[in-house]
Amino acid sequence: MNLLFSINDKFVIQLSTVLLSIKLNTKPQDFHIYVLQKEKLARTADLEKVCTRLGMHYHPVLVDDNLFARAPVTDRYPTTIYYRLLAHELLPKELHKILYLDADLLCINDLTSFYETDLDGYLYASAIHTELTNTTDVINKIRLQNFDADGYYNSGVLLMNLDSIRQQVDSADIFAYIRSHAHTLLLPDQDVLNALYGRQIKSVPDQLYNFDTRKGRVYETISFGEWTLDWVMRNTVILHYCGRDKPWLPEKNTGRFTALYKNYFQLTTKLMED
Repeated sequence: MNLLFSINDKFVIQLSTVLLSIKLNTKPQDFHIYVLQKEKLARTADLEKVCTRLGMHYHPVLVDDNLFARAPVTDRYPTTIYYRLLAHELLPKELHKILYLDADLLCINDLTSFYETDLDGYLYASAIHTELTNTTDVINKIRLQNFDADGYYNSGVLLMNLDSIRQQVDSADIFAYIRSHAHTLLLPDQDVLNALYGRQIKSVPDQLYNFDTRKGRVYETISFGEWTLDWVMRNTVILHYCGRDKPWLPEKNTGRFTALYKNYFQLTTKLMED
């Protein structure tokens, strides 16, 4: 299983927490961890130790800024926003599929079912976050002019068909889109993904593969009471701690899934210290 992350040194323990949760809840297999980074992480030794103890293979991927020589780069659009969009150019050519994950999530059930999603005919697989109404989707379709897309996909959990992406995704198109739409982009990398490639993303259920931990009551409401906390613990694969109030920040997140995250975080801290 190939897993992709993009972090700096501030997120080494968070990434390690994700890896521990995957190891504990996914059936045994060969895990290859690719980490996109602008320069070698100062905490590389810590990350290598965690991967070794979890039986995972760590592959740092140093990103050459020359790749973005023609890219529009400003304070608002640093080169790092392009990393996941151009992962197919940064990763080894022998990789055919990889799962990109943000570092602010947990895997609480077997990840294999998502990783083995059939991507034939699609570039990516991702989830549209659930809402009580589709107002947000309508606004995003008007803003991005991608009316044929199923909705607005969250790019924090993104399964990639690397062979097809290498054939169809051109960095020049991405750079040109950002230049011409800079005034309308709210979440630059996610907006670009949806605008240019939203029609080629396979939709997967967010209640299983990208559960927004801020919206537990919303999930219960739209499922008529089915997707309760107990249901989530039995069925949901990925809990995504979206928003600013992250569960590793003291007193910042008091949601129903915060204690669960803190438990994994504490286990990870011990793993790194032993």
